Amino acid sequence: MIKVMIVDDQELIRHSLKIILGVNNDMEVVGMAADGAETLQKLKELSPEERPDVILMDIRMPVMDGVECTAQISKKYPNIKVIALTTFDDEEFVFGALKSGASGYLLKGSSLGELSGAIRTVYTGGAMLNPNVASTVIRQFSTMAKNIVNPEITDLNTDEITKSEWYIIQAVARGMSNKEIAESLWLSQGTVRNSISSILNKLHLRDRTQLAIWAVQTGIVNKDLFDS
Repeated sequence: MIKVMIVDDQELIRHSLKIILGVNNDMEVVGMAADGAETLQKLKELSPEERPDVILMDIRMPVMDGVECTAQISKKYPNIKVIALTTFDDEEFVFGALKSGASGYLLKGSSLGELSGAIRTVYTGGAMLNPNVASTVIRQFSTMAKNIVNPEITDLNTDEITKSEWYIIQAVARGMSNKEIAESLWLSQGTVRNSISSILNKLHLRDRTQLAIWAVQTGIVNKDLFDS
């Protein structure tokens, strides 16, 4: 059973999402909060067994917004996955949420299937972007990466990355799914999934979202891998 927490400053949206997710037999809403500060307080009060696996996080909220809350959750509760859920198709908020540690970004107009699928995807260690914002994310990363310095990333040891893994890194950074990567490289989806896990371990990154950010920051997403 996937435990879900809903964080939104509008009570109607919180209860609506709870009802919507209630149709899924593999999900249970274990808590709700109206802002980031309340979310952190509730997580602190819950035992590890009671804490949610996935949090649906609104971005614009009073007291503490979703970007700051996501950043603190990533540091204090790294096993909890966060999906940024908002009505704002805003480049700054998309980038901020993902850079703070969110594993996905969906617009509130997403269908039940998209929302439920996103929860299942991040629960199993994947990342999810609404198709409407995927191109926005790549464009924003490309623009902002030039001015971003991340010591944890620049010191990464990439000597063990194989050439096939470099191709997979580029594909992830371009927003391709495991199925699309498998088809383009003539591999099985299982092989792609295992390769991504290996890449994350080698680079000491948490998930494919961080991998995509790193690939854009370093310019690898556009690098000609045939160059010697």
